Amino acid sequence: MIVVAEDHEDILFVLRRSLERAGHEVITTTDGAQALEAVRAHRPDIVVSDVDMPRMTGLDLCRAIRADAGLRHIPVVLASGSMLPGDVRAAEAGASATLLKPFLPAQLLACVAALLPQQPA
Repeated sequence: MIVVAEDHEDILFVLRRSLERAGHEVITTTDGAQALEAVRAHRPDIVVSDVDMPRMTGLDLCRAIRADAGLRHIPVVLASGSMLPGDVRAAEAGASATLLKPFLPAQLLACVAALLPQQPA
């Protein structure tokens, strides 16, 4: 299961559709605070979050996940149109990976696949 946090409806639609087509169960939220509630409730395999959102940014969401002993193992992918390559804010917040917008669905899926726990064969 993947929790997605994105405040732009069109981008959220593309994220959800791409992940569901790849066989993932997806829970969508539109801000970091909702995402944190969903992460606590559902304990997803991975979180994909926009950086710039209302109520709680993706950076703050990532920090909150890393600060919780029961959640800190969950990989967090931060997606951003405002960060430049080499921006250290995502790494400092504890992000597992960063996707710079615009990105292709294939890039998203490759990133998610690389971070998902391997399922036994």
